[in-house]
Amino acid sequence: MNPLIKVENLSKQYRLGLIGSGTMKDDFTKWWSNIRGKENPLLKLGETNDRTTIGNSDYVWSLKDINFNVNQGDVLGIIGRNGAGKSTLLKILSRITAPTTGTVKIKGRVASLLEVGTGFHPELTGRENIYLNGAILGMKKHEITKKLDEIIEFSSVERYIDTPVKRYSSGMYVRLAFAVAAHLEPEILIIDEVLAVGDSEFQNKCLGKIKDISGEGRTVLFVSHNMGSVQNLCNRGILLNNGEVLFDGSSSEAIDAYVSSAINFNTSSIFDNTKENRNDDLMFELDIKSIEFVNVFPNNQYATNDDITVRLTIFANKGVDNFRIAFNIFTLQEVPVGAHFTPDKFCVNKGSEIKIDLKIKNHQLAKGQYYFGFALGQGNEVTGVKDFDMVLKSLFFEIAFTDPLHDKGIVLWENNWWGNTNYQCVESEVVH
Repeated sequence: MNPLIKVENLSKQYRLGLIGSGTMKDDFTKWWSNIRGKENPLLKLGETNDRTTIGNSDYVWSLKDINFNVNQGDVLGIIGRNGAGKSTLLKILSRITAPTTGTVKIKGRVASLLEVGTGFHPELTGRENIYLNGAILGMKKHEITKKLDEIIEFSSVERYIDTPVKRYSSGMYVRLAFAVAAHLEPEILIIDEVLAVGDSEFQNKCLGKIKDISGEGRTVLFVSHNMGSVQNLCNRGILLNNGEVLFDGSSSEAIDAYVSSAINFNTSSIFDNTKENRNDDLMFELDIKSIEFVNVFPNNQYATNDDITVRLTIFANKGVDNFRIAFNIFTLQEVPVGAHFTPDKFCVNKGSEIKIDLKIKNHQLAKGQYYFGFALGQGNEVTGVKDFDMVLKSLFFEIAFTDPLHDKGIVLWENNWWGNTNYQCVESEVVH
């Protein structure tokens, strides 16, 4: 299949502290190198675009040697931290700015939503801006007129459609801009985080429209910091970091790679919670000193059918009777798998230290990365609950080996669930 978008060795260099692309001296240097058949010497001066560090050069690579293809019907999520190069990439693909080196080949008409109100003239009305945007996209007037009522209805700004858009709120801007871009049938739709401006009802409406667009065989490039939207919407993901492609694959794997890099996924088999490693100076009646895996696997990688045994070391600053341990398992997107409480109650004397092993059997976690959270407590909902120490994020682990037919979601369903009494169809009724 021939790709609609082909990006080869794409790089973009900027000079810090200047308005525009450079100086006359830089332009002359580049021209003189070019006519002599030499490489532009300014390209050797650039540094990696890491916004958190102070560099030694005035030149930075916002993008560096980017390569990827996008096929027809793909919904590609482009994710990464602020400053990773996502918006620069979309501006190059939208022909707003030119690359420093490399090539971009695009087949088809492109519609872009990069900033609130992109392509709108503030003095024109919403209706006039629909025609203006359509003309920019290469649409004929009769094609725009045919879609006009549908665009206005989708945007939900009917009352203000003949009002100059300079009086629109940012949310109304986005509503109208997205409606125009989505309904004028571009082959490629590029969206850069602008949907975050709209309310939740409109965001859901837009996501549904994007799914419809991809179902029609059109292509979408989607930048967002909302990992839930990327997961549900995109079939593929690219992770950018400091202007370079860190990962290119399925959207779920790209999200895992992004979250892992963002939270510093730690493969240590022990979590040290002693006072010198904590962010607080509180003294609890019970202190969780450490949490560790008892059955240690390389890089904390388990299979779905592996038991996971965790040991808590608890120190008593005061004697406590009848306390329990609560724990939860979270995905890296902080989605809880479920809360659990130990059925047994424990007692400990002042000044003593106890070790408690928790064996988690038949957990049925699907392929993915997770972490544990623990808490110590006493009492119940009737008498009241007293909390002692808690550790909200500890012991990262990965379910790396599972049935390849059941590697989606958080937990696995039994293969023979129809035969499982918990899921039997006990009654049916035909409704006419």
